[in-house]
Parts: sequence; structure tokens; C-alpha cells
Amino acid sequence: MYRVGILTASDKGVAGLREDLSAAAIREIMSTLEWRVVDYRIVPDELDAIRDALIDMADRERLDLVLTTGGTGFSPRDVTPEATKSVIDREVPGIPEVMRAASLKKTPRAMLSRAAAGIRKGTLIINLPGSQKAVRECLEAIMDGLPHGLEILTGRGGECGSPPFRGD
Repeated sequence: MYRVGILTASDKGVAGLREDLSAAAIREIMSTLEWRVVDYRIVPDELDAIRDALIDMADRERLDLVLTTGGTGFSPRDVTPEATKSVIDREVPGIPEVMRAASLKKTPRAMLSRAAAGIRKGTLIINLPGSQKAVRECLEAIMDGLPHGLEILTGRGGECGSPPFRGD
């Protein structure tokens, strides 16, 4: 079982003007995998607020996976990818590439996503879009590979192409 955090970047959400349906969708999908959401936060679309939350979730909470939602578009306040890139140690460009490719099959606007993904220490951070529909589509696109990546990152699985080490 993996420990998951959800971080929503939304000025309207923080102000109570918008229900956080994207986080609810993430929570639902994680429960079908029996991955436990142990931290949920909603912050304004501000670089420092997003950065601080990501650092805390990775360093203090030591979560296996942090899924962000919101702040990946073209609005001047959409700064989630910049916040993510400022805290990660290593980028994982394939994850947002797969999400964009899958989303392009549904809408040409997918090319406008600036989502990022990367690793901070032992935590994988993935930026998801802000809409509930797009969150579901993007998670569906990456779910085949995500468990294996987390196994390797957390030391719970073997190397690629090798059976997991059992310690026998």
C-alpha cells in the first residue's frame, strides 16, 4: 500500500467558491487501488504556497506519491509546474508526455498542458489538470506504469526486467 498526498492549487477552492471535485476523483481512484490518501491540502495558486506544501509532503510526511491538481494551464496564476520543478531532484518527463498524448485523443487543447513530474528524495510528484474529467483521463493513461515506478522508487520491487527481490 502506498501513502498518497493530494495537493490542489486553486484560488477559488481556498476561498470556498469552488468544490474540489478533482481531488475527490483522485481520492476515489486511489481507493480502488487500495492506496491510502493520508494528506490532502488546498492552497492558493501561489508559487511559495505550492512549493512549501510539496516540500512538507515529501520531506516531513515522506509520502510515496503526491498528486497535484490545478495550475497547469496558461493563466498567469498557473504556477504548479514551476513550483514542482523547483523542488524535484530528478524530472520524469515520460509521465506528462503520456498524459498529454492520451488527452490529445480527446481534445486538441491537451497540447496546452504544462504539467510536470519528478522525484524529490523518495516521493514521486505528478501534476494533474484541474478538471475532474481530465484528472480521470490522465490517471487512467499512467496507471499501468505507475505501480512499477513506485515499487522501484520505494524499494518494494525489483529492477526492470527482473523479478522482485524477496530477501530469501
